[in-house]
Amino acid sequence: MKRIASFILLAGIVFACVPPTRFKALQSESLTCQEERDRLRAENEQITVESKEIRSRLAMAEKKLDRAGRDTLKWKEEVGQLSDQHNRLLRDYHDLQEANQALLKGSETEIKKLMGELQTSQKDLQKRESELNILSADVSVRKSELEKMQLELDQRNIRLAELEQVLKSQENVLTALKKKVSDALLGFENQGLTVTQKNGKVYVSLDEKLLFKSGSTVVDPKGVSALKNLAPVLEQNPDINVMIEGHTDDVPVMAGSAYKDNWDLSVLRATSIVRILVDGTSINPQRLTTAGRSQYQPVDPSKTPEGRQKNRRTEIILSPKLDELYKIIDK
Repeated sequence: MKRIASFILLAGIVFACVPPTRFKALQSESLTCQEERDRLRAENEQITVESKEIRSRLAMAEKKLDRAGRDTLKWKEEVGQLSDQHNRLLRDYHDLQEANQALLKGSETEIKKLMGELQTSQKDLQKRESELNILSADVSVRKSELEKMQLELDQRNIRLAELEQVLKSQENVLTALKKKVSDALLGFENQGLTVTQKNGKVYVSLDEKLLFKSGSTVVDPKGVSALKNLAPVLEQNPDINVMIEGHTDDVPVMAGSAYKDNWDLSVLRATSIVRILVDGTSINPQRLTTAGRSQYQPVDPSKTPEGRQKNRRTEIILSPKLDELYKIIDK
């Protein structure tokens, strides 16, 4: 009976500390955070798709460039052959002219025959010259197209190199950040805390046992100590955005609890952690975002006590700003 009375007293105190207007504001902040998360995730996916598309288009442009080069060599050979033919025809023409002069003294019939051959040769020469001019014009057009393709390819290569440099730089930043976070929280990694790097972000996962008592949003002293160790790392890295996500298991909150449901509990826990991180630090609150995931993103889908314990956690997600990447894409 004493425990029930204490619990009712505690629930009344907590409920009195959270006015309805504040509760609605927290709900609105939660929805805003979820929308921001979805937008950032969509932007990240869009960036990945555009990077793949650029690589694909670059490969296609290289193939076209290679094919155009082979065509140019072929055309050069054909132009050379036509030039040789043209020269031969000119020699033949001169020979015929000389023969014509020599045969002017010959028979009229022979002269007419030679004149006919000469006219035929002249027509053939004109035809070949016309073909050569057409081919030369086509080669010029192809050359212009090839130069334009080469310019586009060079520009895309520059953008691709810039993108790769930014991505590599961000990867290096994340690796260094993970080490700093791991070093700062070294003493807590055997007490329900893990630090991992994946998907271009650093994840600090804290079990419920390190932060909260069951059904509470008040951070335990051990959890406060861990968060205070993490705060200097966040202060020293102002270009890192921070998302705090609260997660629960699938067991509903107790009837009569100060919390409406697991959504409410997960959001309030995330908010409690934010307050500790900004209290007495120079961390810009604009960098921090809270989210309540309730029971809908479990790490262990089993219904066992062990699985549910894993799901009751808080994740602090550190991600670099993508301003430089967006600038390159906007070009």
